[in-house]
Amino acid sequence: MKGVEPEYTQKSKDAGERVKEHLSKELSQVSFKYQGSVMTNTHIKAYSDIDLLTISEKFYQADNYEIRQILENSDRRAKYYSLSINKMEKELNASSYQGNSLDDLRYNRTKSEEVLSEVYSICDTSKPKSIKIENLSLKREVDIVIANWYDDVKSVINDKGEYRGIQIYNKEKHQRENADFPFLSIMRINERGNETTGRVKKMIRFIKNIKALSDHEIKLSSFDINAVCYDIGIEKYKSLSFYQLVPVIYNQLKSICENKTHSDNIVSVDGREYIFRYNSEKLKNLKLVLNELQSIYLDLYTNILSK
Repeated sequence: MKGVEPEYTQKSKDAGERVKEHLSKELSQVSFKYQGSVMTNTHIKAYSDIDLLTISEKFYQADNYEIRQILENSDRRAKYYSLSINKMEKELNASSYQGNSLDDLRYNRTKSEEVLSEVYSICDTSKPKSIKIENLSLKREVDIVIANWYDDVKSVINDKGEYRGIQIYNKEKHQRENADFPFLSIMRINERGNETTGRVKKMIRFIKNIKALSDHEIKLSSFDINAVCYDIGIEKYKSLSFYQLVPVIYNQLKSICENKTHSDNIVSVDGREYIFRYNSEKLKNLKLVLNELQSIYLDLYTNILSK
């Protein structure tokens, strides 16, 4: 459950910074952001690569359709404060981008491939949504993702910031993917970590280690594992010791695996996506984690917790 040593983590961040330096010399009107487990200190050794988002600042995409639906429906409009209404009206009346946003994203992807291929001997450009490089001196991988900003209603009324989403560019389809909201998730995990003196992060890392050490291929992402742990009420564990967290995790996984109402209502940390409701395969994979955890729990209970 213990976090990765700061020196180890710093190498991942340094690898990202070096990529950023190379790209910033060649790309204009872009900003760089990090996403992933390193930003919440929920990563584990051997799985500490970092995602560098390269975000176009030439344009952004707002959910004008949903904003218009709210403003034009009196019942929906009445649910918002006047300040929020003003923010939505301002967004709807903002001038639209006159350039070709997809071509801008394609340029950023193509140029990034050119730049990074010249710098790094290991540079995989085959994936449609990311470029992967390996920094041989630091022994770290970095995934570079081309994206644009996305603002839904929640982002607009909360003054954007950490509520902003991104749309990742897919070079094979020459289109933008559905919006993700990584910064809100990062903020919430870090806030919950502060509330629980790091205990929620210990639980996330614990499940990740079980997954990594399993003989089975467990298909659960950090996104999924974060949601499982974030769902646990902090009153159940905020004062517990390291060993006492194991039964909390065990009971959470057991409840999700056995109680359909519980599993159907597990939502992502950003609150926008059900994790298991429409994906029975993910639930099967969580059961694999539960099976691995059961022996640890029983051994711990027999030798420590029952005494």
